[in-house]
Amino acid sequence: MTSGQQARAQSAAITPGRRSSEVEAGAGVGSPAERVRALFGGHRLSPGQRRIAQFLTDHLTEAAFLSITELAERVGVSQPSVTRFASSLGFSGYPALREALQPIALSAVAGAAAEGEERHRNELQSAIDAEIENLMSLRRALADPDRIVGIGRELAGSVPLTVVGLRISVSLAEYFAYAARRIHPDVRVVTRGGSVAYDVLLQAREAGGTWVLAFAMPRHAKETLSVVRAARGVGLRVALITDLALGSLVDEVDEVFTAGTGSRLVFDSYAAPGVLSAGILQAMADADPERTQARLEKYEHAAEQHDFFLGD
Repeated sequence: MTSGQQARAQSAAITPGRRSSEVEAGAGVGSPAERVRALFGGHRLSPGQRRIAQFLTDHLTEAAFLSITELAERVGVSQPSVTRFASSLGFSGYPALREALQPIALSAVAGAAAEGEERHRNELQSAIDAEIENLMSLRRALADPDRIVGIGRELAGSVPLTVVGLRISVSLAEYFAYAARRIHPDVRVVTRGGSVAYDVLLQAREAGGTWVLAFAMPRHAKETLSVVRAARGVGLRVALITDLALGSLVDEVDEVFTAGTGSRLVFDSYAAPGVLSAGILQAMADADPERTQARLEKYEHAAEQHDFFLGD
C-alpha cells in the first residue's frame, strides 16, 4: 500500500509519463480534461488543494468514484482537507463534487477507446510556459518605465530603507535587501510580524526613513497586511510588489507593482516578481549614480581583500 508520503510525492511528481490534460483531451472544447479544469479555474488553491486537484485531473476515471477516505489517503491529505477543497470550489461538500466529476469521468472512459496512442507531457515545460507568459505580461506593463524610475528614486532617497517579506515572501525580500545593500547605505529587513516588525518600522521612521518596500506573494499572509498598516501608522509610505491587482493589501499602500506568479507546480515560482525586483534595483542604482559607483567599488575592494568568492 502506498504511504501518505509516497502519495504526496506521486501526486506532485514531475515525470515524463504523466498524461497531458491538454493533449489527451483531443484539444476539443468541452473535452473531459477541460471540463475538470473548468471546475478548478479561477480559484486560488493552497499547495495541499493543488495536490488534490492534480490527482483528480491525472486520475479522473478512478478518482471520481473514490470515497472521501480513499481520496484523502491516495493524495496524502486529511479528510477535512478534501471537504474544504470541495467547498472552496463552491460545492456543498465532497459528495457534490464527486457527483459533478462522475459524468465527466464516464465520458472520458467512453472516449478512451477511440483515442490513439496515449501522448505525454512534460509538466516542467508547462510550468515554464506559464512563467514565460507572466514575463511577457510584465514586459507589456513596463512599456512605460516612468513608474519604475519614480519608485527607484523614492526608495534610493529613503535612508534607512525598510524591506518587508513574510512567510513565502521572505526569499524575495532577502534577495532585494542583499542587492540593495550594495548600492544603498542603510537597508533593514522585516521577516517577522507583530511587535518585532513594529519596532523596526518605528526605528526606521525615527532615523529618517520615508519608504517601505513590501513583498506579498500567495498565499497572502494576514501579518503582511498588519505590517503595512503599522508602517503607514508611523508615517512611512509603502510600495508593494504582489500578484494582486485588487484587495485589502492593495488598498492600504501608496504604490503597487504587479507580477504574476507561476502556479503550475506544487509550490509557486517567482520569475516575474524576481525580474521586477531587479528592475527596481536598477532604478535605485540609476537614481544616484555617484553613490552607486562609490559603494560598488568599496564592496569590490572588500570582496577582493577578504577573498569572498571563488575564482571563476
